[in-house]
Amino acid sequence: MRYVQLRAFHYVAICGGFSRAANELFLTQPAISDQVRKLEEEYDILLFNRHKKQVEITPAGEKLLEITRRMFDSEEQAQELLTESRATRTGTLHIMADSAVHVLKILARFREKYPGVVVKFSQGNTETVTESLFRYVADIGILGELPPARDFETIALNSSPISAFVALDHPLAKRKSLGFPDLFGLPLVMREAGSKTRKKFEDAAEAKGFAFTPTITAEGREAVREIVASGAGVGFVSAAEFGDDPRLVRIPLEDEGQMMMDETLICLRERRGGKLVSAFLSIAQDHANDIVADA
Repeated sequence: MRYVQLRAFHYVAICGGFSRAANELFLTQPAISDQVRKLEEEYDILLFNRHKKQVEITPAGEKLLEITRRMFDSEEQAQELLTESRATRTGTLHIMADSAVHVLKILARFREKYPGVVVKFSQGNTETVTESLFRYVADIGILGELPPARDFETIALNSSPISAFVALDHPLAKRKSLGFPDLFGLPLVMREAGSKTRKKFEDAAEAKGFAFTPTITAEGREAVREIVASGAGVGFVSAAEFGDDPRLVRIPLEDEGQMMMDETLICLRERRGGKLVSAFLSIAQDHANDIVADA
């Protein structure tokens, strides 16, 4: 078994194909295919099923991928250690969050201290955030509920209630608050099933004897916002994420005490030692401490 063979396998697995792996490694496709083939032949194991132009990783390949993820991440951390002074001057930090609003102030502090670091930001729900961390696609995650796994380092950021919101000209726009009976029979706009905002709302409603079926289900918070702004129905969002939109009116829910969204920053504990991850966590912890001190 050679390093180049494992590297070829790893990149084919994470890139989803031989051509993309070759582009990533600046090699030819035949060279990548040859390295993977030699690895399979040497150990008499099938790592990929090849169907015409489709490549699908086998169960044995999945197990090997779990090992190579740790292997190449450790290699990256070793390189960061050996080039410590350069790690926080350059490099890339990947952040995935359920909402950008919870990390904006932390990002501003981080960018001020480490202006040479490129930050890549993407959005997802709790399931996609945790999956991206486990796959090493993201370095830092921000989400509304802690996953059950104990593999994470966590920092509590803030907590806010879930509220309803409607378009400015909606018949409910002048209401001071809403209860579950007020919402029954109205067109509701909700996020996808993996959304913790939706789950907390539905669980609280069920505890009060109400079951709601959304009239419109939308992928992502911004899609819900735009649909509600058009007047199509009532949406739900944590108060901290409502923002300032003159088209919309936020209405507190009477049972909001049972629907609190606790935003938490997480990263894989095994990646805590990475220089960029460690630097970001340090700034996030200072920010969290400031919030507690001001409370």
